[in-house]
Amino acid sequence: MSSPTPPTDPGFVDVTFTVEPNYAGWRLDRYLCEKIRRLSRTRVRRILERSLVSDRPLKPSTRVRPGLTFTLRRRAQAEPEVPEDVVELYLDASLLVLDKPAGLPIHPTARYHHNTLVKLLERRHGPSLRADPAHRLDRETSGLLVCGRGAESSRALMRAFQSGEVHKEYLAVVEGHPPDTFAVDAPIAEGTAEVRIAVRIDRRAGKPARTAFAVERRFRRDGEPFALLRCLPETGRQHQIRIHAREAGFPLVGDKIYGPDPGYFDRFSKRCLEPEAWERLRLPRHALHAARLEFPHPLTGARLGFDSPLPPDLSDFCLAAAGSGEVGEVATSPLLTAA
Repeated sequence: MSSPTPPTDPGFVDVTFTVEPNYAGWRLDRYLCEKIRRLSRTRVRRILERSLVSDRPLKPSTRVRPGLTFTLRRRAQAEPEVPEDVVELYLDASLLVLDKPAGLPIHPTARYHHNTLVKLLERRHGPSLRADPAHRLDRETSGLLVCGRGAESSRALMRAFQSGEVHKEYLAVVEGHPPDTFAVDAPIAEGTAEVRIAVRIDRRAGKPARTAFAVERRFRRDGEPFALLRCLPETGRQHQIRIHAREAGFPLVGDKIYGPDPGYFDRFSKRCLEPEAWERLRLPRHALHAARLEFPHPLTGARLGFDSPLPPDLSDFCLAAAGSGEVGEVATSPLLTAA
């Protein structure tokens, strides 16, 4: 599809997509729904009709193949500022491992184009460094992210995630007083009546999902109980830790989707979340951090392991009560001995 607007027009932004190996055979509209998760299938189809730029005819129903590249052209908008303090922990010809700050989206979306991890890496290293994230971290989630460099490495990493060869551990700050160890085994399905990008527990239509939890620290703030949990997802569903923690009765601090009120996210998206809601959330982002990652090197098969400490915003929240004498006990659990 051609466009009357040249790509260099400063009033427009080109968002280019290159289909990764694990999306082979998907419909084009479904692929974009996966990449731009806040958009409905109907809206994606409208965007394709008016914004698609490609060197071959493409329709919403077109089955995509790995390496297919196309562009969506849209009018430029002011983007929110994002943190850029990405730490590169490991880099070789096949692999890039990063420590991502909270607030930085990985891929271009409807709101973000230049201020994304992918674009930041391009500015830092130039277009020659191709690094495809092998898994998801939400914009508000901080911590470890592994990227494959090249199609072969990306496919190997995808297979490792799908076959359970990757070990992941997260740290989460939750409300309440959970037991020392517990697990949630609850199937997850996509979509809720309140938030389209949310997930729900659905024991009939959901996909199997299980998460183990262990308390690392309990503490109190303003008389209310909280805990720092180590979370071990045994499956890799979207928002799994967040909804499983809520299912157990211990929602994440700062969670605008699975926290105190599902209406928070809609008002936050419209930039009209009231001060009382921010006070109830206690943190400006959900308190989840990808703390440990173990996986086989995509080329050599050697087992690699990386750790990321709890970032200052979450550690400060946990430790700020220390001066008031409200910090509780540190739990000891077999699940924590390898951490």
